[in-house]
Amino acid sequence: MATLVTTISETLRYRGKIGQWSWVFHRLSGLGIVLFVYLHVIDTSWAAFYPASYAKAIHEYQSPIFTLGEFGLVAAVIYHAINGYRIILLDFRPQLWHLQQRAARIVFAIVLVILIPVFILMFGHVLNFYDEVGINNVGDIIGGNDKVLSVAEAVGNQLKFAIGLAVALGVALVGSFVLAFFNNENPAENVSPVKRSSQLDVWFWKFMRYSGLLILPLVFGHLAMMHVIQGVFDLTGPGTSIIGTEATNQAGSALAFVGARWDYLVAGVAVWRFYDGALLGLIVLHGFYGLHLVINDYTHNRVINRALNWVIVFGAVLLILLGAAALIAGVEDTARTIVIESASR
Repeated sequence: MATLVTTISETLRYRGKIGQWSWVFHRLSGLGIVLFVYLHVIDTSWAAFYPASYAKAIHEYQSPIFTLGEFGLVAAVIYHAINGYRIILLDFRPQLWHLQQRAARIVFAIVLVILIPVFILMFGHVLNFYDEVGINNVGDIIGGNDKVLSVAEAVGNQLKFAIGLAVALGVALVGSFVLAFFNNENPAENVSPVKRSSQLDVWFWKFMRYSGLLILPLVFGHLAMMHVIQGVFDLTGPGTSIIGTEATNQAGSALAFVGARWDYLVAGVAVWRFYDGALLGLIVLHGFYGLHLVINDYTHNRVINRALNWVIVFGAVLLILLGAAALIAGVEDTARTIVIESASR
């Protein structure tokens, strides 16, 4: 942890060139994306297993604090993806390293060019929704109304995720201390430096590069469909079209939106289930291995490092299994009916 504090303080003090800031923004954007993936996979799985909870989660996502977070998420994803391509290019073409500063500037320029129209379109969705629900001043934005959660309510409802993460960390730390006791390890001892990369490390280095290439078109397609062309507000818009399908969300139910999208068939294949499944697997493995690298950079105590890496592995496996189970199960028609009827009362 001291290393993390030192990195932040020295970054602000040193005020390095653009290469340093590219590294900082890439790491911070990656951490933000991993946090969102943790929340989003669990929430989306509720569409299959806890439909009423999914409807509440979408209501939370439509609150002002999450609207602000959505803009930050889109910016983080776009920057991380474009800068990732710069990293991949320079890794495989080391003779171009003398152009890395110019490449970093080009990345920032491309991100800015993309974000300006994207934010304009997204802000249009926000204004339309706020006009419909009667949000027209700062007090309404912060305090909410009968159709939109207040900032305090939306943040408070996320405590369950923070508590779950804290419990997982606590259990992992206890387990790591117990293992240290039986192995006669010194709890204060640091992780031994790795003298040479293992074959697994080499494989994951390649995976991070190749998966980055595969993720970009998938994630940009998802952002375009679910955050720009349509957005979280359209999930509950009565009579809105369900993007990527020929269906219409007549009831204005988020559950009906997800169910119709997952059930949409092309040549007998549920294309959006495969699409979301590929995105789920690639992002979780890519993101959580990146988190593993960050943990190893900043946490050197053997017991704590091991506990955090256990949580990363367990979390990645859990999210993939949970997301896959939801995609396979789909959204039952009866569940959609229950939620639609309860919303109309």
